[in-house]
Amino acid sequence: MTAVLAAALLLTAGCSSDDAGPPAAGGSASSSGTAAGSSPPGPAAEETPPAKGSVKVVRTVATGLKSPWGLAPLPDGGLLVSSRDEATITRVDERTGRKTELGEVPGVSPAGEGGLLGIALSPGYASDHMVYAYFTSASDNRIVRMLYDAKKPPGEQLGAPDTVFKGIPKGVIHNGGRIAFGPDGMLYAGTGESGERGLSQDKESLGGKILRMTPEGEPAAGNPFPDSPVYSYGHRNVQGLAWDARQRLFASEFGQETWDELNAIKPGDDYGWPRAEGRSDDPAFHNPVAQWRTDEASPSGIAYAEGCVWMAGLRGERLWRVPLKGTGTSADPQAFLQGEYGRLRTVVAAGGDKLWLVTSDTDGRGDPKDGDDRILELKVT
Repeated sequence: MTAVLAAALLLTAGCSSDDAGPPAAGGSASSSGTAAGSSPPGPAAEETPPAKGSVKVVRTVATGLKSPWGLAPLPDGGLLVSSRDEATITRVDERTGRKTELGEVPGVSPAGEGGLLGIALSPGYASDHMVYAYFTSASDNRIVRMLYDAKKPPGEQLGAPDTVFKGIPKGVIHNGGRIAFGPDGMLYAGTGESGERGLSQDKESLGGKILRMTPEGEPAAGNPFPDSPVYSYGHRNVQGLAWDARQRLFASEFGQETWDELNAIKPGDDYGWPRAEGRSDDPAFHNPVAQWRTDEASPSGIAYAEGCVWMAGLRGERLWRVPLKGTGTSADPQAFLQGEYGRLRTVVAAGGDKLWLVTSDTDGRGDPKDGDDRILELKVT
């Protein structure tokens, strides 16, 4: 199953009929490849995107990437890309495709779905040049930050990692790994239950959760549980995090054998795993915005652009467009690029109608072709 807003939201699904309150949102649910329900307009009506959209692959930005996972655009140009299995971070010149290795992140222990996963820039990157990374160590999953100094020789540009947060359960599977700084300047992390289902419902465990913390790794003020970084629970393996234009948080996650999900996140809510997968009639659980059969999605990263959530699919080998109206959908999800580029791992907003899309055919589960893996530039509507 699987941040502070200016106004409370009225929510529409499952247990989400109460006020959302700061700092996030809730949602509604659907059947395979479809979605239902939407939030009533807030104080000002929201524009609804067209029911149907389009995706154009503008160009291939870079090729020859090995097990890419996270991507972080730099404010002065360039894209940082993490390699799950090689535990390196590489800078890609988005104009020429030239790759420069910053260095290897020490302490990473790649195995199965674990390794060097999500990366994010500090909110104060312009002055502190800090890069955050989520990775699997020999004992846990953890978040560190490192100084990036582009003036040093390639391979030596990362400073020693400073551990910000540790103790997230690790496993061969379900390590979560996506991190992102929210509009509130807080650090959010999506975790997995590491194959131990019971952790998702245990609010004392860090597994199967969305966590919200300060940039120093302390529980953020306003979290739903006292002195806890836990923001939402009942997740199986959170893989994508993104905020819409009104600062509402959405998250994607792997289902088991039936339903993958896109969720609108409301602090303190239970998203049901392992008691429910996909839409549930139990009002104790927060239902998904949309759900898909696992062979249609197996979702990873998500991004928000042009009024839609864009969701990369691994097993599904396609990019999903989910048009939003509030914390629900305004039309059925629409699939693009099906089978054209193999497994799709990460999608990141590139400004306006553009996205960066990262493939994942060298992750041990794909069928890599010459040039894999690659970064694509997309134009979307």
